[in-house]
Amino acid sequence: MDILIQFEKKPLYFNNPKTILTCHSGAKIRDCFNKIEEAVKKGYYAAGFFSYEAGYCFEENLASAKSYDFPLMHFGIYEFPKKIQSFKRSKATYELKNLRLNITPDAYRENIQTILDQIALGNVYQITYCVKLLMSFSGDPQSLFWDLLRSHPMPYPSFIGTEKFHIISLSPELFIKKTGTHVTTKPMKGTWPRGQNTLSDLMEYFYFQNDRKNKAENLMITDLLRNDLGRIGKNISVPKLFEIAKYRTLYQMTSTVTSHIDRNMSFYNLFASIFPSGSVTGAPKISAMKIIRGLEHEERKIYTGAIGYITPDKDLFFNVPIRTLLIQKDSTEMGIGGGIVWDSTPKGEWEEGMLKAQFIANIAKEKSPFKYPDFCF
Repeated sequence: MDILIQFEKKPLYFNNPKTILTCHSGAKIRDCFNKIEEAVKKGYYAAGFFSYEAGYCFEENLASAKSYDFPLMHFGIYEFPKKIQSFKRSKATYELKNLRLNITPDAYRENIQTILDQIALGNVYQITYCVKLLMSFSGDPQSLFWDLLRSHPMPYPSFIGTEKFHIISLSPELFIKKTGTHVTTKPMKGTWPRGQNTLSDLMEYFYFQNDRKNKAENLMITDLLRNDLGRIGKNISVPKLFEIAKYRTLYQMTSTVTSHIDRNMSFYNLFASIFPSGSVTGAPKISAMKIIRGLEHEERKIYTGAIGYITPDKDLFFNVPIRTLLIQKDSTEMGIGGGIVWDSTPKGEWEEGMLKAQFIANIAKEKSPFKYPDFCF
């Protein structure tokens, strides 16, 4: 398993693992964590990912004996990563075509209405609801990764290559960064389109900065992250609230939450307290996850899980894999999600989802003709 990680413009390359630890069942997830713990104590690095469904295993009323086809956890154990200035770009070709959705317009509208009904009943305040963009891929996945990263730079990108699948993550979101006892998370919630020229772009920035709906969504999730970190840490603070990041096709709103935890806290206890990120579930988290499982009839897999690494010093660094493609032998998919609150509309949420998918649509358009299904709201 080869892993390229370029978080905050600091490239790391993990290859030739001593062993690979993988888990497909909730019953074995704690054992997998224990093996990572043992490897780290011996001076090794652990690099890999958690699928979103691993989050069910940390909650007694969500856990099941189900065995998943796609790994819940998949980590390589490495002596050390290579610190290099830049990765060698592949010149191999690829083709991306036949973009389509895994849901009909009627089903999409019905699911949004179900979420709004749950909010009206007071069962949840927000749900991060996801659909999937399916496509056909052939050729070299690493070439696609570099093309995407060059055309749409992101702060937390990564690439994972295995014999059975490849993961291309152009993530703009930090899940967790732990250095010593200090922990930082940056929940992302809130999306806005860029303008067509300099003046309109400045206006869109101003509108986004003052949009009550997006700020309310962001604040809900920021409070959720404060509560999650409060379960295991102290000195919880929010040094940055409603910060706006600028990307090629859109603006995104983030906030920063920090705390201090026990340096030697077990990895299992840490992830059991905060995974998955509240930004990809909604609030309250457990209620939101129950509703999500009932509405989304396909596993999210790597989408909205976590990708990253753990050092021998027990420091760790993980993204939230949104804007992330999973390439398997017979299928290629990318999740698209957004936070649904009481004043959301199917049309508005759909438009936001298509905006988030634009980066991959642009690449597909360059390589082959395509057309999204016409959703009429």
